Amino acid sequence: MKFNNSILTLLLGITLLAGCQQAEETKSQRPNIIFIMSDDHAYQAISAYDNSLIETPNIDRIAEMGILFTNASVTNSICAPSRATILTGKHSHMNGKIDNLYPFDTTNVTFPQLLQAGGYQTAMFGKLHFGNNPKGFDQFKILPGQGNYYNPEFITKNEGNIKVEGYVTDIVTDMTLDWLENDRNKEDPFLLMYLHKAPHRAWYMAERHMDEFTNRTFPEPATLFDDYSGRTAAAGEAEMNILEHMGWSGDNKLKPEVLKQLGIADVGGYDTSRFINQMKRFTPAQAENFKKYYDPISEEFIEAYPTMTEEDKMRWKYQRYMQDYLGTIKAVDENVGRLLDYLEANDLMENTIIVYTSDQGFYLGEHGWYDKRFIYDESFKTPLLVAWPGKTKPGMKSDAMVQNLDFAQTFLDIAGVEAPSDMQGESMTPLLTGNEDQWTRDEVYYHYYEYPAEHMVNRHYAIVTKDYKLIHYYYAIDEWELIDRKKDPMELKNVYDDPAYAEIRKDLHERLEKLRIKYKDNSQLSQQYIDRFLEDTKK
Repeated sequence: MKFNNSILTLLLGITLLAGCQQAEETKSQRPNIIFIMSDDHAYQAISAYDNSLIETPNIDRIAEMGILFTNASVTNSICAPSRATILTGKHSHMNGKIDNLYPFDTTNVTFPQLLQAGGYQTAMFGKLHFGNNPKGFDQFKILPGQGNYYNPEFITKNEGNIKVEGYVTDIVTDMTLDWLENDRNKEDPFLLMYLHKAPHRAWYMAERHMDEFTNRTFPEPATLFDDYSGRTAAAGEAEMNILEHMGWSGDNKLKPEVLKQLGIADVGGYDTSRFINQMKRFTPAQAENFKKYYDPISEEFIEAYPTMTEEDKMRWKYQRYMQDYLGTIKAVDENVGRLLDYLEANDLMENTIIVYTSDQGFYLGEHGWYDKRFIYDESFKTPLLVAWPGKTKPGMKSDAMVQNLDFAQTFLDIAGVEAPSDMQGESMTPLLTGNEDQWTRDEVYYHYYEYPAEHMVNRHYAIVTKDYKLIHYYYAIDEWELIDRKKDPMELKNVYDDPAYAEIRKDLHERLEKLRIKYKDNSQLSQQYIDRFLEDTKK
């Protein structure tokens, strides 16, 4: 018996040792996750999608290593709700963050919390947009609210509130690389959320890019002078036309005294104050450099203005918008390159999944607009480039109907962490690993709520397939819109009442109702959000 017990003890020890080794191997095999997100970065401004505006060679590297999604979209095209959807894996009506106005419900469980509990190191640097103590992070340094381009403040986990001199895109990258080099535990897998402020309004580029971009001219979109005929009343009501609603000073950087000299009204009553407040943020050296490149713009405008037509003014504002917007993206691309170079130099590429996306798309003059919110492609679609070396075949493209709703379950899936049953997305792992036949979704759901509010885009929900969009505008108006995505890629014609689309319309209505049931959205819930809004306006 003594001999048999010794053998049994030895066998048990070998089994436990093998189990521990297997657990350690499984742990070490779990991929690192790097989630890179910019704010309002239009897919049209990434050269992997379209190189007519700007070259983004470093962001493009991610697509070259992996997969470019051409039909990626958001569930609600506005900053904070998009981020809430990404973190929770739930539509806005389920996580409660329907707009930028109401606070995020911190009882929501987020995927970083689950990854952290599952053994991942977690860190976040840059723009979260809401909250000052993100749950589930071992380390964070985040911008308060929208943050600032120059000399930004940060809310930190361990240092309190700090202010850092410099340009925000560079600073966020410095913090990210410092964590990778000096703070992370090299033995454990990690989730790193690297979140840029750029290219969010009001588009202040880095000093090193001012000379190049203030002297560039960009092609105009075909729909720059859209008159919004042929669609619903919502398109015509929106207040995001470049000529009418973009600030001459706060956005286009004309000196306030120029507006006074020329008798140009202050757009929205806050245009010049935004410019003045930004100038106060500069150091003396930064201010002098800014004036060096922007004062001549004001001087040239003074000379040209008396003979400018409305079309001339629109074209002028569009060029100014593109110069500044795209100038901010130049710094994003450079800094993404810094991160990729670090990963390559430190042997971190092999077992790391790298995602580049934006919290939504953005209008770059299409339909005469800037901003987002609508379900039309430029704001509904978002860039999505994913590299997973060894798993994703380089240079792939996919037109699968993926959404920001899917990130949470995708990351949990690849980490081997069980997703909560109330998450509403789908893991994109089959698409990343060449198993496209396992992806079954061919339609997505969208719902926008923030109205009446800035930019005045009416509330609407919709179903979108690869071929069509069926949209219902409600509250201020009650109108339906049907867009044929293949025949009308610029989305200029509502064919809802066209008899030729009767069967398609009927089918889409039925599918939309099924989607609303699937995602637990309904008219009663929408009315509750309206009632809450109306009650708050009385206060």
